[in-house]
Amino acid sequence: MLEEAARPSRRAFLALFGAAGFARADTFLEDLTHRALRFFWEQSDQTTGLTLDRARNDGTREPRAPNMATIAATGFALTALAIAADRRWIPPAQAANRVRVTLQTFNRIENRHGWFYHFLDATTGERFRTTELSSIDTALLLAGVLTARQYFHGDSEIQRLATAIWERVDFRWMLNGSPNVLCHGWKPESGFLPHRWEKLDEAVLLYALAIGSPNYSIPPDSWYAFERPIITYDGITFASNAPLFTHQYPQAWLDLRELRDGPPSNLDYFANSVKATEANRAFCIDLARDFPKSYSAQVWGISASDGENGYYAWGNPPHRAAIDGTVVPCAPGGSLMFLPDLCLATLHAMKERYGNRIWGRYGFADAFNPTSGWVDPDVLGIDLGITLLSAENLRAGFVWKYFMRNPEIRKALDLAGLRRRSLP
Repeated sequence: MLEEAARPSRRAFLALFGAAGFARADTFLEDLTHRALRFFWEQSDQTTGLTLDRARNDGTREPRAPNMATIAATGFALTALAIAADRRWIPPAQAANRVRVTLQTFNRIENRHGWFYHFLDATTGERFRTTELSSIDTALLLAGVLTARQYFHGDSEIQRLATAIWERVDFRWMLNGSPNVLCHGWKPESGFLPHRWEKLDEAVLLYALAIGSPNYSIPPDSWYAFERPIITYDGITFASNAPLFTHQYPQAWLDLRELRDGPPSNLDYFANSVKATEANRAFCIDLARDFPKSYSAQVWGISASDGENGYYAWGNPPHRAAIDGTVVPCAPGGSLMFLPDLCLATLHAMKERYGNRIWGRYGFADAFNPTSGWVDPDVLGIDLGITLLSAENLRAGFVWKYFMRNPEIRKALDLAGLRRRSLP
């Protein structure tokens, strides 16, 4: 059931769901999240635990890269297994066994200084084509590893395997000569990638892990080494550098409620993400002038997703490049924990308005375009994952609860100087 402290206003729920109120809202979220979990259970290899990048929303495999797994989706899957065990969607013993299999895989497959390749063959765990060792995707994997370690705390093998993966990652190596700014990744053919995590984005999670690392920590001042660009849109001022998912991913695991940076930034990450979501909605409402069939106050949401002609990181407001009327359900889905009333309203409106055209075995299609009539036949693991985790944080604070039990994470935030919002 919805946790009282995390619930949206009763008036908004009653307006959305009628006299049944909270019960209907919880039923909607239960269906949404259970379908997302189904993807992680069915589209992860039973012998390796590796989760496919994408699949068709009818449960069949996507034919373009039918056996390509991602370590980021697998990080979401490990977290999803803890949720599934807790909600008894899967017998806890079966969920624990899948976690164990997955952790065994990451203790035997190729890594460099503890970092893993972004894409893997789901059956063998081998590097997929010429993909890179990815720092952010390894971070998303680690977030799942550490969540599972805390939830399945009574399983000694899960504890051992998870801790071995976590303690092996050499964050100092990924600095590549910088005192405090991490690289995007590395390839054996060409060395370190030329880009670094130097602006506010999903790497907030990566820096928390790096500062808290028990064996290879980086300096706490790394938390302040990345720029926090300020945007104002429709009277909403917030810090951002990239699409909405970059606000959502770190805080799917990191509980930053009531916390803010130390000086000089003094950034309140949770409140900032609420504003980023509000700005995303305002942006879509403005885009309705160009795409009246696609966007409205009831149906909105742009983030990185599939589009009719490929994959796009749809821009932050006010950047309109490439936007063609595509609606992305994981934009409001991933912000359920930030702005529950409005995000629940738009997800409910999408399902009611477009029905089974966009709703399938795993929930919402990754994206759809009411202007052109296109509906993505696929779902993506990372987009289902952020919706699932955000919904569970709204309902019960589940992921925050277990991830934040890792003492290394609490220590990292302390070292970085985060403090309660009310303090000067």
